[in-house]
Amino acid sequence: MKFPKPGQPVRGSQTGHPTMALLDLLGRRMSLRVLWELAHAGQPLTFRELQAVAETNPSLLNSRLKELRAAAIVVHHTGGYGLSEEGQALVRLMTPLDEWAVAWGARLGAEDGAPAALQAMQDPLERDRPRSKES
Repeated sequence: MKFPKPGQPVRGSQTGHPTMALLDLLGRRMSLRVLWELAHAGQPLTFRELQAVAETNPSLLNSRLKELRAAAIVVHHTGGYGLSEEGQALVRLMTPLDEWAVAWGARLGAEDGAPAALQAMQDPLERDRPRSKES
């Protein structure tokens, strides 16, 4: 499958608006997980290391890496895979969205009286998030 390119039809948009193309790419299985793991690794990850931390199969990981590399979000160094400058900028821009989503999830849990259920459903990425000293 080709990666979604701005200006060409993508899922949800016949015009291929750049935002829709990006959301199509990021909405693909494991795309966000790959970005998360590379952003928080602190160093390039080999294919096998990335497969292990992302908890995915090699076929799916290979597909996502090809798409993310074609989109210039991920690069391959001699030491492994890492985020390009574009990928690093994207992760920085996604941080406020992540913060909002965490607060939103907490509000929803508080409203229906099910914080334990919300905790059980918590995304594995959130469990691994570094906590500030105030937390």
